[in-house]
Amino acid sequence: MSSPIIHTQNLFRTFQVGATSLNALADVNLTIAVNSFCLIMGPSGSGKSTLLHLIGGLDRPTNGRIFVAGKFIDQLDENALAHYRRQTVGFVFQSFNLIPGMSALENIEFPMRFNGTPMHRRRNVAQSLIKQVELENWSAHRPNELSGGQQQRIALARALVNDPQILLADEPTGNLDTTSGDKIMQLFAQLHHDGKTVVVVSHDYRLMKFATIVINLLDGRVVSENDNNEPKISNLPTNPRERRETNS
Repeated sequence: MSSPIIHTQNLFRTFQVGATSLNALADVNLTIAVNSFCLIMGPSGSGKSTLLHLIGGLDRPTNGRIFVAGKFIDQLDENALAHYRRQTVGFVFQSFNLIPGMSALENIEFPMRFNGTPMHRRRNVAQSLIKQVELENWSAHRPNELSGGQQQRIALARALVNDPQILLADEPTGNLDTTSGDKIMQLFAQLHHDGKTVVVVSHDYRLMKFATIVINLLDGRVVSENDNNEPKISNLPTNPRERRETNS
């Protein structure tokens, strides 16, 4: 079995609402192996997004440990945590979070500025990624000139600019029509097939056919964890040359 890339131990996230303490997560223990496609499911309020934000370093736990890619990220200071977010994980948000005044290509480039990446390198990487998500003809368009599905594909390309080990996505098909959602799912499946560890929070049961592990949350606790050793992605080619031809 592959070594774990994500492991949580007795993880709690508690929020204070007046005099009441509410556990968004309570004693969560889970292990996700390298190159998994992990689907986290559960009803609204079950703690799915909270868990994803903790793994992504966007929030800190109240108690417990989070081990990701060789680091206990709960122990990192703010500078180290910012470096972790830039280099180790790519985050795809349901609401896209694109910058309105920038073109699609500029939005993809933007995270590389914080690494001091030279402009020519930023442009080359962004052009390669916008081609990968099949939107090179829309590179000069701003977000309000793109459909929801196109915006999500640009957001996905942006999450990949620093070549992260782990791709995290919070309800990536939640604001999309069926056709656009299918396209996003295929892109995530292809990225997993190419070696990324993918962790997706979703209500969309169609994603189960791609998952290698499905974790169900209820009231902040893991209620089931199913290891699907053979993800159903037989429609994806296995030969790298075939994959390039399919994407072209």
